[in-house]
Amino acid sequence: MLLDTYGRTATDLRVSLTDRCNLRCTYCMPEEGLSWLAKPDLLTDDEIVRLVSIAVTDLGVTEVRFTGGEPLLRPGLVSIVERCAALTPRPQLSLTTNGIGLGRCASALRDAGLDRVNVSLDTLRPDVFQAMARRKRHQDVLDGLAAAQAAGLAPVKVNAVLMPGQNDDEAPDLLAWAIEHHYELRFIEQMPLDAQHGWRREGMITAGDILASLRTRFDLTPEDADDRGSAPAERWLVDGGPARVGVIASVTRPFCRACDRTRITADGQVRTCLFAREETDLRAALRSGTSDAEVAERWRLATWGKKAGSGLDDPTFLQPQRPMSAIGG
Repeated sequence: MLLDTYGRTATDLRVSLTDRCNLRCTYCMPEEGLSWLAKPDLLTDDEIVRLVSIAVTDLGVTEVRFTGGEPLLRPGLVSIVERCAALTPRPQLSLTTNGIGLGRCASALRDAGLDRVNVSLDTLRPDVFQAMARRKRHQDVLDGLAAAQAAGLAPVKVNAVLMPGQNDDEAPDLLAWAIEHHYELRFIEQMPLDAQHGWRREGMITAGDILASLRTRFDLTPEDADDRGSAPAERWLVDGGPARVGVIASVTRPFCRACDRTRITADGQVRTCLFAREETDLRAALRSGTSDAEVAERWRLATWGKKAGSGLDDPTFLQPQRPMSAIGG
């Protein structure tokens, strides 16, 4: 079990498969990209599966989410999913992706054992997509979403970040479109994980702004708090349901008290929080012949030291040094 001193138990594992991405979203990284991790620094496929196995069989993890960077860029992705799906007990397996390339591999991922996907899409307008992502791939994302739904990777969730002066007027249109296509839409407040360290609390589009915009067109009824559990998204029934919309308000409405997550970076570091500055190196342990039992114990000790909160509710919060592409969303 991964227990911390505040009584929280981590049962949800996020695994970053690569720091690389084929988009250059303005709120994530500079247009020229980043200095990517060298291949020897990345966990191998076998090391990833071994860590997932330890988490599932020894530490009580029940859900595994593969992230990036962009996880579809990982050559061994389908095999990794298949091997993790064969573990006992079998974890629930999901994937967070920008959707580019998903049209080609959605069925293979489903056959391998993937249960569902989260796809990032911030705008319905191709020109705005190109301005925000610095790539002309809007239709590829739409095709990926359709392929995921056709393959049965349900519920298909769509993650959207609203940025001032770019797509901040699109919340109602995005929700209407998601309902029409039977996707579950979740808005995410912009977080201070951009490589340029350009994030500013002032002027960001908050959960309150998003809900006010949605209510210009829809009636929103809060979901019962008991139904939320440890999920990061607050959810609302739209026009009485059954459609729902979620908002992940990491900055203005932190949900740290119910956090059940643990993270492995692409280079094999345990992070107890997306915004943590401390990491515990498991890659070195794997490569030095350390037993599964000792790796598990190191993971337990890292979790035991997890802080009470992310610190984002502190107006003086300073950004962590590692961008999101390196640690997984």
